[in-house]
Amino acid sequence: MIGYMIFLAPAMLLMMWAQHRVKASYADGMRVPAPLSGAAAARHILDTHGMQDVPVEQTPGRLSDHYDPGHRVLRLSPEVYQSRTASAVGIAAHEAGHALQHATHYAPLIVRNAAVPAAQIGPGIFMISLFIGSFLIQAGSQFGYTIIWFGIAAYAGVFVFQLINLPVEFDASNRAKRLLNELGIVDETGAQAVRRVLNSAAWTYVAATLQSLLTVLFYVFQILGRSNRR
Repeated sequence: MIGYMIFLAPAMLLMMWAQHRVKASYADGMRVPAPLSGAAAARHILDTHGMQDVPVEQTPGRLSDHYDPGHRVLRLSPEVYQSRTASAVGIAAHEAGHALQHATHYAPLIVRNAAVPAAQIGPGIFMISLFIGSFLIQAGSQFGYTIIWFGIAAYAGVFVFQLINLPVEFDASNRAKRLLNELGIVDETGAQAVRRVLNSAAWTYVAATLQSLLTVLFYVFQILGRSNRR
């Protein structure tokens, strides 16, 4: 466990830094006024692109904002939904960007959505395979290595999902920055605050991708080391 924590330390430190940066930039952006609330900004962006049939709803939680492609609904946390601030309109516009991606059949989004099942079941398969494989190896069966390799391959689905997710999130943020400027929803001060919030959030996706990659590499090195010691 200690070795695992040390191996993943770069990703964990990056995630801690990114989350701190998100909280700080979000708090700063909440002090920068905007002419529209997050809900109104999202509604304006969607309506401008002929997407009046996509509702904008309030959902419980803090920073629980997301676009649901299955139901074609944009959901915003109460603070983002109601606040007339740069942070609120920036996050709302980012989620509206995902809705626009969906409407225009943005290829990386389609691939990411297809990879969701692998990302959801991969960790569970990995843990079961690791447990069974380790037990068989301790019992003297070399088939345990095959089972562990299968589990590692399943967990690699998480890394693939995170990797595909990067261009999806970056594109949504770029759309948000451009649309907020084109529609006059933010001035230059507001645009700077939006960039800080969205750029900070981008680092959390990078950290998550790095963490999934290092996890896969850690167990690959572990199983290769055990195989070589046989």
